[in-house]
Amino acid sequence: MEDTHHEHHTGGTPPAARHHLPSGSAGRGPYALDIDPKMAGWDRSSLRVLELEPGGVHTLVTGDCEWIVLPLTGGCTVRTTGATFELLGRDSVFSGVSDFAYVPRDDRAQIASGAGGRFALAGAKCERRLPARYGPAPEVPVELRGTGNCSRQVNNFAAADTFDCDRLIAVEVLTPGGNWSSYPPHKHDEHVPGEECELEEIYYFEVEGGGLGYHRVSPSRTGGTDVLVEVADGDAVLIPDGWHGPSIAPPGRTLYYLNVMAGPGEERAWLIRDHPDHGWIRDTWPGQPVDARLPLYTAHPSPGPEVTP
Repeated sequence: MEDTHHEHHTGGTPPAARHHLPSGSAGRGPYALDIDPKMAGWDRSSLRVLELEPGGVHTLVTGDCEWIVLPLTGGCTVRTTGATFELLGRDSVFSGVSDFAYVPRDDRAQIASGAGGRFALAGAKCERRLPARYGPAPEVPVELRGTGNCSRQVNNFAAADTFDCDRLIAVEVLTPGGNWSSYPPHKHDEHVPGEECELEEIYYFEVEGGGLGYHRVSPSRTGGTDVLVEVADGDAVLIPDGWHGPSIAPPGRTLYYLNVMAGPGEERAWLIRDHPDHGWIRDTWPGQPVDARLPLYTAHPSPGPEVTP
């Protein structure tokens, strides 16, 4: 398959520099991180990290994208054209599942936080305008994936089969110290009916207590993405193509990443193919227990949002 994703990259820029965005290197305006399709060189996926001081207010103009406002730290109020949602949020991504708000395309949303906080804005260029909605924390499916030292926790808050969006797919992954996740390496960079769908993906990382993790993307085609990087708090990795994984948590430190994906296919689905040299690892999982440190937490009941028309 011809590699069309890299036509915008010219000159001798090292591959890792094109795809690894260290903390602070991709901020713009009010955003500590601002990845949009033009910047990434693709068509649909976006991610912004908004930092608000106590009493801070920000206006999000959604344009032709749908967005999910997901608290990373703290809570906020999200006011759309037709509804207001009070997000309880959380102390950190390592402390619990968060509630969230879906904001449709062709809208304006005001995000305000009395105590301040950090908020991920996961977005995707889309066609349909769906209604603004609240996602309660207790309804977020918490999945334990893999076993042994491949055990990890997946918070499926906006997975393809858990929350309705037009194009956007987003989940959180927590990997206990010393474990490997996004493993076996897998890809979703071409359309193969019933087997694989094309998705542009962003990984956003945090490391509990500081420190470094590692992330690998290996080429699935000639001239494709080839990255092996240390990742720290606030880093992001762009994955337009390639076998991605493993993500490796340092001993004694939980590794968090937020995955944001979208693609051109008519079906909103997460269909992947494992790397043929590594897929055998899945066959070993049934004979091993899940890491006893998991789940790190589960969803907790909340009073739910205050919603006004």
